[in-house]
Amino acid sequence: MRIIIIADNQALTLNEPVMSDTFSDKSQKYSVNQHLISNILAWVKSGEIAIPEIQRPFVWKASKVRDLMDSLYKGYPVGYIIAWQNPNIRLKDGTLSQGKKILIDGQQRVTALRAAILGEYVVNKKYSRIKIKIAFNPLTEKFEVQNPAILKDKTWIPNIADVFLPGSNSYALINNYKQSNPAADEAKIVAAISRLFNLVNKQVGLIELAPELNIETVTEIFIRINSAGVVLSSADFAMSKIAANETYGGELLRKAIDYFCHLAVAPEYFNYVRDNDTHFAATEYFQKMAWLKNENDDLYDPGYTDMLRVAFGTEFKRAKLSDLVSLLSGRNFETRKFEEEIARESFAKLKTGVLKFMNETNFKRFVMIIKSAGFVVPSMIRSMNAINFAYLLYLTLRDRGVDAGKIESYVKRWFVLMLLTRRSSGSFESQFDFDLKQIAERDFGEYLAEVEKAELSDAFWEVSLVQSLDTSMRSSPFFSVFLASQATAGDKGFLSKDIQVRDLIAHRGDIHHIFPKAYLKHHGYTRGKYNQLANFVYMQSEINIKVGAKAPAVYFAEMKKQCDGNPLFYGSIDNLPALQENLRMNCLPESVFEMTAEHYEDFLAQRRMLMAEKIREYYWGL
Repeated sequence: MRIIIIADNQALTLNEPVMSDTFSDKSQKYSVNQHLISNILAWVKSGEIAIPEIQRPFVWKASKVRDLMDSLYKGYPVGYIIAWQNPNIRLKDGTLSQGKKILIDGQQRVTALRAAILGEYVVNKKYSRIKIKIAFNPLTEKFEVQNPAILKDKTWIPNIADVFLPGSNSYALINNYKQSNPAADEAKIVAAISRLFNLVNKQVGLIELAPELNIETVTEIFIRINSAGVVLSSADFAMSKIAANETYGGELLRKAIDYFCHLAVAPEYFNYVRDNDTHFAATEYFQKMAWLKNENDDLYDPGYTDMLRVAFGTEFKRAKLSDLVSLLSGRNFETRKFEEEIARESFAKLKTGVLKFMNETNFKRFVMIIKSAGFVVPSMIRSMNAINFAYLLYLTLRDRGVDAGKIESYVKRWFVLMLLTRRSSGSFESQFDFDLKQIAERDFGEYLAEVEKAELSDAFWEVSLVQSLDTSMRSSPFFSVFLASQATAGDKGFLSKDIQVRDLIAHRGDIHHIFPKAYLKHHGYTRGKYNQLANFVYMQSEINIKVGAKAPAVYFAEMKKQCDGNPLFYGSIDNLPALQENLRMNCLPESVFEMTAEHYEDFLAQRRMLMAEKIREYYWGL
């Protein structure tokens, strides 16, 4: 039989025959069956279907939960869920999963069902515990996320979870609804509410993977089935490997990684861990991360993938997390066999790397270095890969005993270099692997000079970087580096006498247009043109309001009068040299004094060159 499985909108053709719950054919790696939603939820609630550590937090928007309910109600397919039968893997409650089905794909859908139908809390990606309430209107047969207007409208059942409470029945609900809506069509009410009650009797496909499969094979199957979706990463499987190994303390190591990432975002969670996980609270891991309970700096809030990358790279001098999965399994890369001693050593080394990562002195000094490079708020960190590698480099150089002053300079320059050259984007693991091997074998100063010579030539600064600044994407890493250069130099905001760019960034000041947006729109410029990076500056809002929709030639003429002794109007600059200096630090050509819309393109070209030159001076000064 030929089957077409739809999983997360990705079609996969399977030519093998459909099997029952047995796996008599040794080449058969799965079985496919249909199950009622009520059974799926009951299995999850009882633990027969278990959610291991390789799963992500709930990231769906409430509107997507609503859409899932609507699809089920209308009888539309909602995709398959995939479970792995009986693997020996550690679960969230600390037990082994023998005799259980492990949910490999479909956690978001199952969690959405539990939230909407069972009314359970979910923990979102910000570590907040929330409820998602889905409302249903029997008259229109529409679902919606509960809101204040719905709560006031009697035509809505405000929370469908109430419908599925134990002891609830459709007869009572229909009668109550009719009393609240006496003019409504009774037949329509009965039909709609009956269909709603039947929602838990809809079927969901369950693909069950054979129990003897190893985690590498499960990874391959998952990726093939779900290649269009958000696939499980090597970090997910590394976390699974860690959590499953009691022999080498994997369950505590996994908790250490999870808890550190949680506390970095929500320090108040410290008391919860201390009071509810007393076994972990007695470990050295908990003592090492205790400083986070009073830490509110959010410049670098790592996730578990970030911690694994840094710890693995620091101790193993490798970048590919798939290699970590293999090493934790005991793989000998030369013989291609699995050895217990390699697994033992790998867990010990990873533990060392994790403890170094969470060390208060290491972490705080590293963050201080990044801030001293001008990256003062999280929004300026445009690449987690770049900051991860910078921390990895910091820890590596500290281990070598490199002079603290050199470490600071090296880390800042390498971090900025990664942003400018996009070294940390795309298929970065191979590049990082190469860099790590070079760093391990050579003097880092020599290697850095070699990379700079190859990638930061005059052509880069004078052509490539200038071209890269030709964009309207404010999220561009090049713009972040430019702002960092201003923050480091102590530059003042545009037309400001005293207020620095650094302060405007740190206190969420506003970015405004040099050629006002309304002015350019009036002259026919589109969004992609008037929002060019070279048209942006940090400017006090009160100054921007007074600039309004005037051409630069107009408001600079008024600025000159202000500098000649007329009353202050645009900020506090009261002399021409100060105004000229303000233009210089904000990379504006003095020809802007006379510019109107017809000069806009020339202005952009001139300013991009000045911005690139400022970044160049900034980099070599780090």
